[in-house]
Amino acid sequence: MKVDQYGRVELTEQEIVDSLYNKTITNLKGIYIDRPDQFNSAVKINADNIDLLCALPEETVSIQEFDQTLQQQWFMPAEYKNFEIVGFLLDQTTNETEYQRVVEELELFYQHDMIDLLRYLKYLVDTMKENNIVWGVGRGSSVASYCLYLLNVHRINSVKYNLDIREFFK
Repeated sequence: MKVDQYGRVELTEQEIVDSLYNKTITNLKGIYIDRPDQFNSAVKINADNIDLLCALPEETVSIQEFDQTLQQQWFMPAEYKNFEIVGFLLDQTTNETEYQRVVEELELFYQHDMIDLLRYLKYLVDTMKENNIVWGVGRGSSVASYCLYLLNVHRINSVKYNLDIREFFK
């Protein structure tokens, strides 16, 4: 399995056959393989209920443009797309240290064009709460973000434990 610079997964023909055989993949839409011709020929002859595969198309846009296009396709109700996330996060702080940390993190989220991600995470957490879905206490570099803590994405207070936000943005 290869992942290209855009984050798209490309499988070999053998990987796709193994995945179908083991039923680890049941829907082939959006799956790309290195050489689809032989696989597609076999499907046309032997099975009419399996999707044909495509080779990974060449991208003509920058990675940043590619990411922005995908972010515009996220399902998120208008109330969250237009949600005033900055004010919400600043309102969650209880002292100057927390306030300054949120300001610092928001600058980094803006620099990395990730403000929409914060809105989406707010929507995701609200949806999980409404539906009584349990999620983890936090893992990996995400626990270094105090903003994510305030959004209840995780339960690790990075200000309390003095975790460096740069760990999240590596």
